[in-house]
Amino acid sequence: MAATKRSRAKDEAARRGDAQLPLERVIQISEFRTGLRVFLRQSERVADRWGLTPQRYLLLLSIKGAPDGSERISFGHLAERLQLSRNTVTELVARAEEANLVRREPSDRDQRVTYLRLTEEGERRLVGALSEGDTNRPELIRAFDQLAATFRQTAPR
Repeated sequence: MAATKRSRAKDEAARRGDAQLPLERVIQISEFRTGLRVFLRQSERVADRWGLTPQRYLLLLSIKGAPDGSERISFGHLAERLQLSRNTVTELVARAEEANLVRREPSDRDQRVTYLRLTEEGERRLVGALSEGDTNRPELIRAFDQLAATFRQTAPR
């Protein structure tokens, strides 16, 4: 309970602007955010050259890069990974289906579950964008390193 009160007091101080953050930490966070934005902007440009909007690119990447290695994902897991509502994901998937980028696949085990998988066209565009975007790899590695360092320094002990 005392820890909760300290946390609330710290949050309240931050809202009032009383909390002080070391300048070095602010600089690290700023550098990470800048690096991440540069990487994302470059990725958006590459995706555009392959006829993909940023959301469709993330959709295809999330399906192909499913954590279980199956190269398919359920609507629920997709919504969680993209941090979007199920309704928004449904609309995004419907548009990607119309563009012949993804297809639905019913679950063998549970009729309530539908998986999404890339079509040949979706695979072609994603692989093309990823291959072309591979030149961004050093920026990505640097951004992830900065993120990891920032989280290590800000993690509660």
